[in-house]
Amino acid sequence: MGMKTVLQNNTSQSTVVNKSPLMAVMLIGTFVAVLNETLLNVALIQIMNSLSVTASTAQWLTTGYLLVIGILIPSSAFLIQRFTTRQLFLTAMSLFTFGTFLAGISSNFSMLLTSRLIQATGTGIILPLLTTVILAIIPPEKRGSAMGKLGFVILCAPALGPVMSGLIVEHFSWRILFISILPIAIFSLIFSAIVLKNVTEQTKPKIDLLSIFLSTIGFGGIVLGFSMAGEGHGGWLSTKVLSSIITGLIGISLFIWRQMKLKDPMLNLIAFKNPLFSFSVVIIMIVMMAMFSAMLLLPIFLQNAVGISPFETGLLLLPGGIIMGVMSPVTGRLFDRFGAKWLAVIGLCIMTVILILFSQITLTTSFSYMMFLHSILMFGVSLLMMPVMTMGLNQLEPHLHSHGTAITNTLQQVAGAVGTALLITVMSNGAERYLTQKSADTSENTKALALTAGINDAFTLAATLIIGALVLSLFLKQTNQKYSESRLH
Repeated sequence: MGMKTVLQNNTSQSTVVNKSPLMAVMLIGTFVAVLNETLLNVALIQIMNSLSVTASTAQWLTTGYLLVIGILIPSSAFLIQRFTTRQLFLTAMSLFTFGTFLAGISSNFSMLLTSRLIQATGTGIILPLLTTVILAIIPPEKRGSAMGKLGFVILCAPALGPVMSGLIVEHFSWRILFISILPIAIFSLIFSAIVLKNVTEQTKPKIDLLSIFLSTIGFGGIVLGFSMAGEGHGGWLSTKVLSSIITGLIGISLFIWRQMKLKDPMLNLIAFKNPLFSFSVVIIMIVMMAMFSAMLLLPIFLQNAVGISPFETGLLLLPGGIIMGVMSPVTGRLFDRFGAKWLAVIGLCIMTVILILFSQITLTTSFSYMMFLHSILMFGVSLLMMPVMTMGLNQLEPHLHSHGTAITNTLQQVAGAVGTALLITVMSNGAERYLTQKSADTSENTKALALTAGINDAFTLAATLIIGALVLSLFLKQTNQKYSESRLH
């Protein structure tokens, strides 16, 4: 609390000195945590062979990771209000570092899965904590630039993951993936122990075990159910998928009811009473779902239909990821000056056009053309992702910042799981329809054409979703600084 006063009231020189190391240490920790999310995407086959497990079992290294994050993030608002910045970040970074070390020496699948879940526990705390810290120490008129730096980390790191993974697994053991990021995690942990200060406000809310239980069942069930559907665990009518989703929906309904009854809710849903915050959350969820069309469908198409290697696939996606990361600080500054509305409109228009073009790709579409389309798509995403999120959070009063951050991050995870399942289903159904029409032909070329047809359908759906987000973006405010300042002062 004292540090927060110093940051707000001291001279501008001391403000810069205090903020820079604080932001630096948390951004480094966030970078390795987010990088870790996509690190195993192209290494699963080697892990399956090394540890003698099936694809459905190995997939739990990704599903379990997302599941823990989906369960933990809704509780982050409570944790941020209960514990200090130092306590939370050092604990989260320690868990992530230990999990990374454990993964690097794993001798069997159970040990590797356990290490991934420990890593996810750290990641689930780090990201919402950093967002809340930015809102605590940066005034509204400068938050765009700060959130742009966060955007660079959380958008660029996932793009580096598949390339780094593809390069390493072609020449070394998958264990090197974890060993290579361990020094960065250790450095971040030591650095944070030295420079990190307490800047978030502790209100010491009482723990409500029922809310934690309902949140775990609700959000965990939804993420798990849609993840299993997306990974092909029997499809949408599978007993496991349906029971998980239904249980999740019941859990979320009871969780919402519980929060409305509590004087100090674990997740304060009153934030949704602000229409601009609500619009921003919905737009971000739709963009997340559409982003998965490129992150998920392109690798499937390139490797299974076109027949290129995982490393080449990573190279195709890399320029887009770098563009998205580099543009985030730029769009942050543009947001500080012009607001979010037209950045969102322009970005969503670009995404719509590119997704329509992606819906027309064929087996003969050139590598360079697809790289160009993906790069422009990521440019469009970079124009709107962090500005829209910052605009939404700026509408909330300071005591709701941790809750707004938790809501936004939680629903992003849910949107990722739903988007994956939805797009995979549309792709599979499109491929099956094509094969039904060509029932007499079972050649490999026909299967590749069927997959292409399915990919085209999925990109068409993604474009349709983005058009919906484009309509919503027209209701955003041109700028929001005056509004935010009137709420804060």
